[in-house]
Parts: sequence; C-alpha cells; structure tokens
Amino acid sequence: EERSRSEHNLVNIQKTHERMQTENKISPYYRTKLRGLYTTAKADAEAECNILRKALDKIAEIKSLLEERRIAAKIAGLYNDSEPPRKTMRRGVLMTLLQQSAMTLPLWIGKPGDKPPPLCGAIPASGDYVAKPGDKVAARVKAVDGDEQWILAEVVSYSHATNKYEVDDIDEEGKERHTLSRRRIIPLPQWKANPETDPEALFQKEQLVLALYPQTTCFYRALIHTPPQRPQDDYSVLFEDTSYADGYSPPLNVAQRYVVACKEPKK
Repeated sequence: EERSRSEHNLVNIQKTHERMQTENKISPYYRTKLRGLYTTAKADAEAECNILRKALDKIAEIKSLLEERRIAAKIAGLYNDSEPPRKTMRRGVLMTLLQQSAMTLPLWIGKPGDKPPPLCGAIPASGDYVAKPGDKVAARVKAVDGDEQWILAEVVSYSHATNKYEVDDIDEEGKERHTLSRRRIIPLPQWKANPETDPEALFQKEQLVLALYPQTTCFYRALIHTPPQRPQDDYSVLFEDTSYADGYSPPLNVAQRYVVACKEPKK
C-alpha cells in the first residue's frame, strides 16, 4: 500500500524532468516543484522502509519462537523414556533442510552509515560471544579413526564454569554428543552480507576458509575462488584435494551460511 501511494509522486518527478529536458532550462518554478516532490519522495521511502523493517523484525521473532519450541520439544523427547526412540533423519531430507536453512538466512540490511555486525558474512563473533542452544556451529571433533575433523553441529548448552559447549552432530539426530572447549567451536553466520552494500563483510578471492562440502555435513579447508556478486549468490570455492594435480578441486558452490574463517595456517 505504501509503494502504491508513493508511485504517483515518483511518476511526477519523472515527468517534471522530461519537461525540463524538452524546454532545456531550469526555471525557479521547476526548481521549487522538484524540491517539494523529492521531499515527499524521501518521506514516502522512509515510511516504506520502516514498514519493511518492522515486517523483518516480526519474521525474526516468529523464527526465534519456532526455534525455542523445537528445542523444548527436543529436550522433552530426550527425557521422556515412554516415547519410542526417534528414527534418524533420512540423508536426502537432512540435505534439503540444510539447503533451506542457507536460503532463509536473513540478509543484513543496515541503515546508512551502519557497519555490519559480528556474525554477518565473514565477520567473526566477538571474543566473549557464547552461542545459544539451537545455534549451528562448525565443531572440531575426533573421528572414529582418531583423526580430527570439522562437523556441522547444533549447540545443546554452554557451561560458564568449565567454558565448554555440549553439541550434537547434526548428522546423527542427537545420538552423537560432544563436549568441546570454545576454541573447537566456530559459530556460523547469522546474517548474509550484501555484496552490493557491504563487500568488506565477505571473504575475498584466495582467502583460506572452512566450507561445508556439498551434500555432506563436514567442513573442509578451501580457497575462495569467487565471492558472491549479488545477495542471493553463493561463494565459489576450491577445496583442498590431493587427487588433483594442483591440489585443489574444481570450483564448487557453497552458501554464505556454511563458510567460516579457517583457524589453521595454509599447508
């Protein structure tokens, strides 16, 4: 409704400019008229912007409530012995959910002059940040063979007494739980960065990162091949892979949600 209401004024601005070009002069009349039209257009745009921000806040509130309910139901299920054990989620369903989660990650839209906050795109969490229950993280765990790997996990709890997290492996539907120190946890981005307005909040070409390998739940070291060009674009990354002559895979697409800074030096 706001957009429709302001449309008439925008058309007027365009027509006034066209008349000025035809007459090839800027008279005091046109100058005054345009100043008035632009003042109205600015106020209309601000009103529309405020409504959009309120709608985005409402969506964030709804998502947060849904997440709280999901976690409460999960905790209730863990302590309810009368319920039969839940079946592990099918691989295809899990991959679809991870894809949806990446697509619905909100885009950071700051006001003029605002800097993107921590956990927007490539900007890391602040030093004292503690991930909340339900937050998705990259977690460094010991595999069955003794090797260490970074997995996609969900935070269950954090103990301020021990400075340790309890996290669930996203792939095991709560079966595989790990207790890990803070240095073994990297919180995932909570907002996408907009390349058109905040390019500094994105990883740049040839930066070393950890990226979720497509169709898996594990993070591997990779180099940024191409950063996103538009808000909806993914990163193009080159995964470290010794089976290729130059040591890297061909470019693969990975969503902003699943690309984080690599804490380890280059090999």
